[in-house]
Amino acid sequence: MGPPDNMQAHMPTTTHADAFHFDHPVRSFWEATAAPLGIDTAPLAGDAQCDIAIIGAGYTGLSAALRLRSEYGMDVRVLEAAEPGWGASGRNGGFSCIGCHKRSYTSLIKSYGLEDTRRFHGAMKDAVGLVRDLCTTHGIDAWIHDGGEISLAHLPNRWAELEEERDFMARVFGEKLELLNVDQMKEQGLWAPQFHGGIRGDVGFSIHPLNYARGLARAAYRAGARIHGRSRVIRWEERAGRHILTTQGGTLSAGKVIVATNGYTPEDVSLHHRGRLMPALSNIIVTRPLSEAERRDQGWTSRLMAYDTRNLLHYFRLLPDGRFLFGGRGGTDASDAGAEPMQAHMENTLRRMFPVFGQAGITHFWRGFVCLSYDLVPYVGPLDEAKAVWTALAYHGNGVAMASYSGAALADLIGGKPERANLPSILTRRLARFPVPALRPLYLKGAYLWFNYQDNR
Repeated sequence: MGPPDNMQAHMPTTTHADAFHFDHPVRSFWEATAAPLGIDTAPLAGDAQCDIAIIGAGYTGLSAALRLRSEYGMDVRVLEAAEPGWGASGRNGGFSCIGCHKRSYTSLIKSYGLEDTRRFHGAMKDAVGLVRDLCTTHGIDAWIHDGGEISLAHLPNRWAELEEERDFMARVFGEKLELLNVDQMKEQGLWAPQFHGGIRGDVGFSIHPLNYARGLARAAYRAGARIHGRSRVIRWEERAGRHILTTQGGTLSAGKVIVATNGYTPEDVSLHHRGRLMPALSNIIVTRPLSEAERRDQGWTSRLMAYDTRNLLHYFRLLPDGRFLFGGRGGTDASDAGAEPMQAHMENTLRRMFPVFGQAGITHFWRGFVCLSYDLVPYVGPLDEAKAVWTALAYHGNGVAMASYSGAALADLIGGKPERANLPSILTRRLARFPVPALRPLYLKGAYLWFNYQDNR
């Protein structure tokens, strides 16, 4: 397995090479405020071997490494192209909450059955709890703020959908969600002119995502896992039942491999992933700290996690120091040249949705990849018949909790305790290829056109 000797490693053809400058720091608010990593992540040097090699030091890979070491005693090494948390794990909005799929529950019930869909919903709740447990157990200061989340109707006709959602979630999952009309939203400090009601749940909390990622790295390191930063895998071969991973500085021989790179997966190096994933951009801006008067004038004083009902959703929350984080899906140009117009678009959208906040200065803008699967659900499991190559990916822009959960589940599966993982078939059935994978950029552009049409109806 692996590219021919004369093939240079590259990223998926659906993305631009500019998005993979692993030696460039991410100029995010999280990078500016995160606690130092504080552990040795020297690049791989020379020849080494281990039981399990993990490619990618984000939530999935670090959670897997931590459990494989602490509970199964396996010799684990993690290869990271940059530094722990460089990818989506250190760039996201910090929402630890339910949701890692892009299909309706009705559609999931039709495909997988009611019982398995209920188990899937339960797994997502368990995933949120796992993040809290990991922070508590390992002393990770992730800036946790409780309160749950709220989904906001961006058009008047979305109110009826929220009512249907409340009744469906109570009937099928026993979840009690609270509907808020505009007056109630104003009372709770959750109002802006474009919103026409909301639905609030109490599961979930916000975090500092990079603090959390670095905390997982420190925990895995203390448990005995070796983490090699600046060790991008450029070749992958199989020899005599071993997997040989080559970086610029050395080679690592392993009995099993976990690929935990999500939307940053190099499809020419990890051939089992070829054509099976769709990276998509998500963008975030952060304002300067807002005064109490500005927050009152806007009508938004709550630190609750929030997002709107668009398909190409916006997500937002107040940060501890009063800044406003505003994120959104969209854009297909991942090149350096595509950053400036996307930042301008995000700032214009903020001004339209939150007029007072939109007048404040923007201090940070950054982008990163979420990862979609063809089936629009995550996958956790093996990629080969020998069960030597494993992966977990496709969290559809909501991976803080599910990536942590999926990494731990991979450890249980590899460690010989699949009953402990107890995964629903929604997560394990398949990782399908996209039809005619070379057309994925066109699929994405077509989907965005359709979603924009739907979001304005």
